[in-house]
Amino acid sequence: MSEGARIRAEIVEVGRRLYARGLISGNEGNISVREGDHLFITPAGACKGFLTPEAIVRTDLEGRAEGRGRASTEVLMHTAIYRRRADAGAVVHAHPPTATGFAVAGIPLDRPLIAEAVVTLGPVRVIPYATPSTPELADNVGRAACEGHGLLLANHGALTVGEHVFRAWERMETLEQLARVALVARTLGQDNLLPPADVERLRDLRVAAGYPPPSCVDCPSCGHPVPVGTGESVVLSREALVRLVAEAVERFAGA
Repeated sequence: MSEGARIRAEIVEVGRRLYARGLISGNEGNISVREGDHLFITPAGACKGFLTPEAIVRTDLEGRAEGRGRASTEVLMHTAIYRRRADAGAVVHAHPPTATGFAVAGIPLDRPLIAEAVVTLGPVRVIPYATPSTPELADNVGRAACEGHGLLLANHGALTVGEHVFRAWERMETLEQLARVALVARTLGQDNLLPPADVERLRDLRVAAGYPPPSCVDCPSCGHPVPVGTGESVVLSREALVRLVAEAVERFAGA
């Protein structure tokens, strides 16, 4: 099986899982995987629970389709993540009901309630609402991309990032589970947080467990920039360098 065929099959499988678990319904949601200078993304106007590998659309890193098919209308949101996150290999956008309820209420899921979420997901903030499929929404997502592996989109849904598509899917499931637990705790009127010392121990486990913090491009505020070398040498992947140059060109053009 070729690399492209494997990626297409994995996207189809994740779409099936999201649909089966009720994290998307109808034609909601979208999934993408970055592979070199290309993206593989779910098509527009299709139920993600019943896709075929042939339906997956290949685009360039700007989201322009290469060949047949029409990419998801939310492709700009995905490319915004890939421009900012050097470690992002896949993005999942879904509408998990409980987590989306928190997004509608404007309540972040940033409190240490369950150990698994602290290790695998980290804090999840709510980003401002913008019309779906617009550059404004993509810009909001890009600005927040370095702050964690998951985001709540106000009055819209949720988004998770991973080094591969199954990690991004896993984080979406964890996000919805965290939202359910948080809702039950609020209903019961008692949400005991993990003690700070235990939270620190869990954070120390992240890298060893395979869940490192975000690695970001040109993001001095996030605390996790792309690693650099010693002296005057800089160590960047080819993809990170391409994204840095592309962003610089965009800023220059805007100026």
